[in-house]
Amino acid sequence: MPHRPSREVEAIVAGRHDDPFAFLGMHKTSAGVFVRALLPDAEEMVVIDTASGEIAAHGERIHPAGFFVASMPDRKAPFRYRLRVSWGGHLHEFDDVYRFPPVLGELDIHLLIEGNHLASYQKLGAHAVVHDGVEGVAFAVWAPNARRVSLVGDFNAWDGCRMPMRKRHAGGFWEIFVPGLRPGHLYKYELLGPQGELLPLKADPHAERAERPPGTASVVAGPSRHVWQDGGWMSERAPHNDREAPIAIYEVHLGSWRRNAAEHGGYLSYRELAEQLVPYVADLGFTHIEVMPMTEYPFDGSWGYQPISLFAPTSRHGGPDDCRAFIDACHRAGLGLWLDWVPGHFPTDAHGLGRFDGTALYEHADPRQGLHRDWNTLIYNYGRREVANFLLSSALYWMREYHIDGLRVDAVASMLYLDYSRNQGEWIPNVFGGRENLDA
Repeated sequence: MPHRPSREVEAIVAGRHDDPFAFLGMHKTSAGVFVRALLPDAEEMVVIDTASGEIAAHGERIHPAGFFVASMPDRKAPFRYRLRVSWGGHLHEFDDVYRFPPVLGELDIHLLIEGNHLASYQKLGAHAVVHDGVEGVAFAVWAPNARRVSLVGDFNAWDGCRMPMRKRHAGGFWEIFVPGLRPGHLYKYELLGPQGELLPLKADPHAERAERPPGTASVVAGPSRHVWQDGGWMSERAPHNDREAPIAIYEVHLGSWRRNAAEHGGYLSYRELAEQLVPYVADLGFTHIEVMPMTEYPFDGSWGYQPISLFAPTSRHGGPDDCRAFIDACHRAGLGLWLDWVPGHFPTDAHGLGRFDGTALYEHADPRQGLHRDWNTLIYNYGRREVANFLLSSALYWMREYHIDGLRVDAVASMLYLDYSRNQGEWIPNVFGGRENLDA
């Protein structure tokens, strides 16, 4: 019996379905087992039984956009399968994204909603994992007010209809596991806002690697391969950070300290900075290096105080392990490293955190609380549990994963005082009528 397009098929094709995992993939009905898949530009789809390697069913194309249905009326229960698809006369065989169970655990979701998951970077963002026995990358993002969130990237033609994500819980966490995907791919999220409006593509707030500016995509980061050699420093560093210990800080912006003459004034890499900056500072007798923000930021002409990715070292100097090698070199030379860390505000760039899911999610909705007019930046809503968790996780991430020795917090006064750089009537008092930001 031929299949005909339904409202749900039309919603999938249009990128408007609010629960794609309930419709795509393999499902059992009273009429048997079905596999549904959206495969734009595909000529043919075949379902392969993974256990036997045999063809289980041929798909029928029921929509010109490439929606296929394979019927297996004799099958009584779902089974592991792969899709064999013909594109342009070439066969491709792969695991279907929509056959996999959720990745995020219920406890993780509970802690994220509570704002008590201080290692949120281990669950949100992009992570190379083995899921249900298959290697791939798990993606997860918080966007509670979005109608739909899709993963887009250089692996699916940046098409938001191809990989709509699974929404988990009323807390608004969206996830998807992409089998076979490897580190190094570029990606973003495509969101429909609360009214179904299409939003600008968003970089991943928890991305651990970012595309080199002027590119604005996130990058799937692989597991670290850096072998730390600073065990002696880490075990003995407490006296170096003691409040009574002598200290001399060399503050530096890595992008302007020195340029690479061999590359016509390009940036020094993290490893070149380890070779040149570290011995220079040590010879001058300093005890610590304070690095102006290394978290990824969009504008080359700045010093990095308007970051986009609080979990990604700027790609201007290399990758995450290159950054680890630089910090390792500091410690081996007897130098502590402090990071200028910016939890006070973030830029209004379209791919950033501003109105992330179509609402004021990370920032305050009222510009008297949520906008720095001096800098044209947005102010974090510290009273929101998930936002506070995001910031605390970032701070702990740099200490745990990059061995930094301390944080120098930028623009503290603007965080603490609601009337910072505002005239009367341009700010909202706290619940006691004062100017202190009690949430900060």
